[in-house]
Amino acid sequence: MLQRGSEVSLVLKRPTSSQEPSQAVLAALEELDDIAGGNLVHATTIGTNALLQGPERLSHGVSLVTTQGFRDVIEIGRQNRPSLYDLEFRRPRPLVARRDRYEVPERVTESGRVLVPLRRNSARRLAVSLRRAGARAVAVSLLHSYANPVHERRIAAELRSRVPFVSVSSEVAPEPREFERTSTVVVNAWLMPLVSQYISHLGGGLPKLGIGSASVMASSGGLVSLEEAATRPVQIIESGPAAGVVAAAETARRAGLSSIISFDMGGTTAKVGTVHDGRVGLTAELEVGGDSHHGRRGKGTGYPVRFPFVDLAEVSSGGGTMIRRDPNGTLTVGPESAGSAPGPICYGRGGTVPTLTDANLVTGVLAPTLLGGEMKLDRAAARRGFARMGDPLDVAEQALRLADLEMARALRMVTVERGLDPRHFTLVAFGGGGPQHAARLATELRMSTVLVPRHPGVFSSIGLLLADWRYEARMAFPKDLPRDLEALRRQLRRRFRAGRFSAAVECRYAGQGSELSVPLRTEDRRRVAREFERLHEVTFGFRLTRGVELVTLRLFGERSRPKPSFGFSPSSAGPTGTRTLRWMGRDLPLETFGRDGLARGARIRGPAAIDEYGSTTLVPPSWTATVLPDGLLRLERSSR
Repeated sequence: MLQRGSEVSLVLKRPTSSQEPSQAVLAALEELDDIAGGNLVHATTIGTNALLQGPERLSHGVSLVTTQGFRDVIEIGRQNRPSLYDLEFRRPRPLVARRDRYEVPERVTESGRVLVPLRRNSARRLAVSLRRAGARAVAVSLLHSYANPVHERRIAAELRSRVPFVSVSSEVAPEPREFERTSTVVVNAWLMPLVSQYISHLGGGLPKLGIGSASVMASSGGLVSLEEAATRPVQIIESGPAAGVVAAAETARRAGLSSIISFDMGGTTAKVGTVHDGRVGLTAELEVGGDSHHGRRGKGTGYPVRFPFVDLAEVSSGGGTMIRRDPNGTLTVGPESAGSAPGPICYGRGGTVPTLTDANLVTGVLAPTLLGGEMKLDRAAARRGFARMGDPLDVAEQALRLADLEMARALRMVTVERGLDPRHFTLVAFGGGGPQHAARLATELRMSTVLVPRHPGVFSSIGLLLADWRYEARMAFPKDLPRDLEALRRQLRRRFRAGRFSAAVECRYAGQGSELSVPLRTEDRRRVAREFERLHEVTFGFRLTRGVELVTLRLFGERSRPKPSFGFSPSSAGPTGTRTLRWMGRDLPLETFGRDGLARGARIRGPAAIDEYGSTTLVPPSWTATVLPDGLLRLERSSR
């Protein structure tokens, strides 16, 4: 997507190339007219895809350097078992083989005191050995280097003159917990050759097209430069999903809302996040390359990464999610997806298993055509697919109900389980499938309002243009908040020109093994401790009479970008027709409208369907849709 000033041009979509993704991007850009002087803002799944394919994905040599006696930390890990009674469960294969893990005689205490000095010739011999072994990427993670990085810096200086890619924990994840910190720096080193190659090819091709600059969406919901992404590729692993929440947050801000739930339902999954008091919900750790179940990442199935990520719950409910009966005859929805090939039965591309798209078509939610009439859907074929499992309408409606319950579980995870009441939030629904299910989910959670943005099918892409530049720095166990914050500000200013700063500190009661992130509104430690205790009580329902520890201080440096404006030229056409909606076992007449034909202030009472190029918004009985001045659809539930 390209932006020049406030003008936005979104005109084509092209498949990627798994062998060389940057070439597909450049080829697509070459098809656009008059792009000289524009700025490229993009998201990429290159890191996610590589991690999902596992250690076999890359052929280059990746090595780990650690303190003597600690080379097996990444293999021992934690004692998490995602499936307690699964005797066949196997941990993911380490990203660095044991033979490629090197130990050095050194030791720093948790307070930063050097207990065993690192000899200079030891670092030099290590660097020579790694070069002879053919290492291309090296992760360096020494014990307690977050407290004193002197030994890591000495080793890194020797390595960088001999090895192409070096990732150092005190630069990437300077915080406690040896396993998580080592895992983070290993994932970063593992991705560096792949991401650097992608960025090098992409960046090298942009000047020929006249594009002045390029930015990448980070997992925290901000943009970073190509150089920053190449140095710390670990921060762009969840590049794509973050953009949708950013777009939802900006939409909420423009609508005067401070607390929303973003609901993104695409072809394979549904992703849910929150914006509370104007802040996008973040998490400090994510297991990447692992499994998820009922919206939760399976602890122990992937590789822990300590970096800010937009906090998302994800379930396997998308338009292509398959509907079957298990051997006991019970109807099941997912987790398998038909994808785009062969896709749902109604697409006519060879699909034989009904999907949620088929269910929405059979029950009348979807029109018999998509993409403005370009794609015709075979409703009769979809009905035949459901008929193999029982009455087509009953089975389809039951499947939609099961999918709604699964997605409602994800909404509760990011609200109720965080101590938040969803009734005080507005649901912002997007993705191709989001507006079809949004009002039903809101009813399930007793929410009263839903917003559906314009162009919901490409709303996540729009989020790229609504994001600001955002970089992160952190410090373990801060002692003096004013002094430590200033040190982090200086660190960020060396990386980019920040216009404003925001901070958070991860706190815990003494003796606890996990932390809560507290937005830093004061530099007084006692007031920070009181804010943590209040947040702990809201989240868990109780307080403790213990001291409060400040574990990790995080500072975000931000700089605003010009935000595009999206014109809205309403017309005033009437209903486009009717179709039959299957609703709670009854057939109801469903009035249909074209979204482009709705004027500002238009009010539509349900049951109704509002069709547009990339999606359909269902307005159920007892709901009313209103077109706001900026083109947003606001759905409201009757209080009766």
